[in-house]
Amino acid sequence: MSVLGIIPARYGSTRFPGKPLAMIGDKTMIHRTYDQVLKSSLDAVVVATDDRRIYDEVVGFGGRAVMTRADHRSGTDRCREALEALGGGYDGVVNVQGDEPFIDPRQIDQVAELLRCDGITLATLARRIQDPSALDNPNVVKVVFDRQGDALYFSRHPLPYLRGVERSRWLEQTAYYRHIGLYAYSADTLRRLADLSPGRLETAESLEQLRWLENGLRIRVAVTDLDQSLSIDTPDDLLSIPKEALL
Repeated sequence: MSVLGIIPARYGSTRFPGKPLAMIGDKTMIHRTYDQVLKSSLDAVVVATDDRRIYDEVVGFGGRAVMTRADHRSGTDRCREALEALGGGYDGVVNVQGDEPFIDPRQIDQVAELLRCDGITLATLARRIQDPSALDNPNVVKVVFDRQGDALYFSRHPLPYLRGVERSRWLEQTAYYRHIGLYAYSADTLRRLADLSPGRLETAESLEQLRWLENGLRIRVAVTDLDQSLSIDTPDDLLSIPKEALL
């Protein structure tokens, strides 16, 4: 199976305009993200962007990029256009967000490997939550899944709710999982996802993956023991990057 890594990267951002071009040490964010994806076992890597400045940056450091429309609703839609622009030729796609300059390549390989399992056409990762503050943080998306590992629901709210148990003891009583926004799709599934319209649950939680569940798709969730990488959401996040991460 041939798997393509696509890094969606747009210039416009409410909280951090021009984020892919922000400097992290001696490299831009998109450069560092690209380098991390190259360390994985994916067959090829490409940046999908709507901005000529990002395109020129990627080509300038020797990377591969394609221009896409600016009106996409999500990174998944941008991935679909990029796949088609390249003429297909790949059996699967891994979507790596462009603001993950420190993502562990082993996580990329773990989610890509799921596509090689019979019947799995859509997959993502999760990690067990250890920090109590993450439970009530709406920016930390939680996921619950069945015994086969297929997602039941994603939410910004703690799941499950523990009736009759003090909130301070929830992590002691059951396992909670944080969703890691790394997706793998078969090429056919990616094309199908881009044709789906937002539904009630996605609108309520502002989580794209709920659209897929509402339409009956199965999302296999693999649990990783690797630490969540440091993602960059705001300019202030740049100040919290440890010096050793820049080596």
